[in-house]
Amino acid sequence: VQLQASGGGLVQAGGSLRLSCTTSGNSNSISTIGWYRQAPGKQRELVANIFRGGSTTYADSVKGRFTISRDNAKNTVYLLMNSLKLEDTAIYYCHAIRIGVGMRYDYWGQGTLVTVSS
Repeated sequence: VQLQASGGGLVQAGGSLRLSCTTSGNSNSISTIGWYRQAPGKQRELVANIFRGGSTTYADSVKGRFTISRDNAKNTVYLLMNSLKLEDTAIYYCHAIRIGVGMRYDYWGQGTLVTVSS
């Protein structure tokens, strides 16, 4: 499984961005896919996940502002980020989980930088 993230950039506070993560390889085997982020000097944290059945989870800090969705036909997961805040500035990483026989496999895409300015 390979993950290709895109969509980061510079945006003013209050603005919006949409990140995309396109999967290739054995995409149908993915059970969970989502986004993490890492701000300077901080640990990487989960932002949002979407599960195979379609359910989603969000970090409390982004609930009501971010929306994760997917287009199965395009093998792409999106993160729509609205009402961006300065503290949303981070490198965002796409992450996927594949469950094998007695094994869990984690896959990471390259990061995409989101910078929110005042």
